[in-house]
Amino acid sequence: MNKPAGPHGLGEPSDAGVGGRQRQAARLADLLDRSARGQESAFAELYDLTSSRIYGVVLKVLRSPDLSAEVTQEVYVEIWRQSSRYTPSRGSVMAWMTTIAHRRAVDKVRAAVSETRRDTDWARLDPDRPHDKVWDTLEHRLDAERVRKGMNSLTEVQREAVHLAYFGGYTHREVAGLLKLPLGTVKTRIRDGLIGLRDALGVEV
Repeated sequence: MNKPAGPHGLGEPSDAGVGGRQRQAARLADLLDRSARGQESAFAELYDLTSSRIYGVVLKVLRSPDLSAEVTQEVYVEIWRQSSRYTPSRGSVMAWMTTIAHRRAVDKVRAAVSETRRDTDWARLDPDRPHDKVWDTLEHRLDAERVRKGMNSLTEVQREAVHLAYFGGYTHREVAGLLKLPLGTVKTRIRDGLIGLRDALGVEV
């Protein structure tokens, strides 16, 4: 399996109009069905037709080309394994595939957040270990130890939202998409989290 093309590589075919889209949807459904029956050539064609679209979905979440290419490969492994479980009631093949891609990318973000938490906890126990880069950006304003304690004082949902918005660099709307929550709910979690940080740290955040 080759590295996926970038966002401007092979993606959706150039057939225009409703008829073209219907033909393409039918073609993808046929390729996925043949893939489910173990036809590697059909899966290779499915990959060639859709990889840039899937890569684009992953890249939008992760923002790292190299990591996105890696996760895209993981997505196609999952698609190959799950191909026999696809049913049209789940939507079009393309919609089903992009859902898998988005979920896999979000899982990668959440795993990175969890790893960051573990790293910062370990840094607290091992003072000779270099500070995690996430915390280096805050040292000009606040002591990293106080920030960690402040974050630990938040609820799990508040920490997740604040991590994505302020350490992950995502907009409120993007955080809402990642967490699959209404924008208003995400804004409330972030606001409450910042209030909690302010109270814990005794400063204006």
